[in-house]
Amino acid sequence: MRELNEERGSEDLLLKIGIHEGPCIAVNLNERQDYFGQTVNIASRVQHLATSREIFATGSVLEDPRASNLLSDRGLSPMPHSVTLRGIANEISIFAIP
Repeated sequence: MRELNEERGSEDLLLKIGIHEGPCIAVNLNERQDYFGQTVNIASRVQHLATSREIFATGSVLEDPRASNLLSDRGLSPMPHSVTLRGIANEISIFAIP
């Protein structure tokens, strides 16, 4: 994204990532697959918390040993935050991945 913005001479292309995992409903419609449910809503809201060039993941993602090992193998230490998301009853833990 940085290279594309440099080529274009502006900072109008932004990358914001929110990662969450859990059950969802997958639907094929018009040769396209789409996902629905609370898991998708949480992922979307977590992504909206990020600013340009940020990656946020929920605690459920980092509880998976594969994800936590991947980050630690690369020397990355996610920074925890507790947030309340619109439409979600309980506070959830999110982690900023440097």
